[in-house]
Amino acid sequence: MKVLLIGSGGREHALAWKLAQSPRLTTLFASPGNPGIAEHAQLIELDAEDQAAVVAFCRDESIDLVVVGPEAPLVAGLADTLRAAGVTVFGPSAAAAQLEGSKGFTKDLCARYDIPTGAYRRFSNAAEAKAYVEREGAPIVVKADGLAAGKGVTVAMTVHEALVAIDDCFDGAFGSAGAEVVVEAFLDGEEASFFCLSDGRTALALATAQDHKRVGDGDTGPNTGGMGAYSPAPVMTPEMVERTMKEIIEPTIRGMADSGYPFSGVFFAGLMITAKGPELIEYNVRFGDPECQVLMMRLKSDLLELLHAAATATLDQVSAEWSDDVALTVVMAAKGYPGTYEKGTPIGTLPPAGDGEKIFHAGTALRDGQLVATGGRVLNVTATGSSVAEAQASAYRLAAKVDWENGFCRSDIGWQAVAREQR
Repeated sequence: MKVLLIGSGGREHALAWKLAQSPRLTTLFASPGNPGIAEHAQLIELDAEDQAAVVAFCRDESIDLVVVGPEAPLVAGLADTLRAAGVTVFGPSAAAAQLEGSKGFTKDLCARYDIPTGAYRRFSNAAEAKAYVEREGAPIVVKADGLAAGKGVTVAMTVHEALVAIDDCFDGAFGSAGAEVVVEAFLDGEEASFFCLSDGRTALALATAQDHKRVGDGDTGPNTGGMGAYSPAPVMTPEMVERTMKEIIEPTIRGMADSGYPFSGVFFAGLMITAKGPELIEYNVRFGDPECQVLMMRLKSDLLELLHAAATATLDQVSAEWSDDVALTVVMAAKGYPGTYEKGTPIGTLPPAGDGEKIFHAGTALRDGQLVATGGRVLNVTATGSSVAEAQASAYRLAAKVDWENGFCRSDIGWQAVAREQR
């Protein structure tokens, strides 16, 4: 099969690395890709916003499957355009991608189909949102309705924090994503990420992970796109996975189909495991980043076969097999991230990765033969082990060998799970 992968981040490097292992793959193209992806795929220049150009490339090259990595092209309807042109694509329609594109859409769906989630209200002006916050008190959660690169959510521990977050949204800190705001109840518990494929009718549970959103050790500082992750998440016991499927995923698939938006692609459910059980924080309609990296390290099955089955409504004919090992990834970011940071800083030769290790490129480029950092999150140093502590030790040993003066990372990825193992 000839495959086109859309995207350029660490998630897409992990997908390219795993797709390249498929015996069914003949050629893998990637656009725009990055130097890490170039080790597994032929890089091409395609603007995902120019949907006609993507269709033309697929026709010219007889592409059998397009895998859309990031959320923005999905929300913009790239999958619809490709399907209309007869191209098989992994990823939801624009209508179904509203699950990530609009927090309000998802909360309304939850209310309609009794999917457990925090109580909420939607607001299109600051005054009403602030009045609601002052009535409800804190802690409380303020979310920009639209896509904000993982940074449009404020878990406000004080009313003042919530009011500032509301002003940020309506003052344009997140662009058009903040034109509407969702204010919701604070959920107390432990967060986890759950991934599941859907072809519109059938659901195939994949695996679990835990992300570390805040920039500083001990989960301090501002939210980021994710500073590290590990899989599986201990809090997601078999019973909790079963409840998540029955109470959250399956009602969502039914609800989306009933609403005329059948969902084909991957559900990335951000969960809070509360005293009552799993509750939905939010949906994403693509693999997580950096969660995808640890999932791909543990996946034993043929990724291409799974994604093609989801794209062709044959998910009931496949299964996913996983390693029992733990995978853990540490994000190396540019100093200053998630605030202002310098771009174009040089990265020395990356250390060789041993068995069960991999350095995924997230925000890198080659300039005159020199590897440079081009983004906030730049490298994902990943390792496996028989326990979280073992995977953590291996990942940090490898990270210590990365020669990048302008880089930093958290020193405690996996800390909650390691503490749990030591009890």
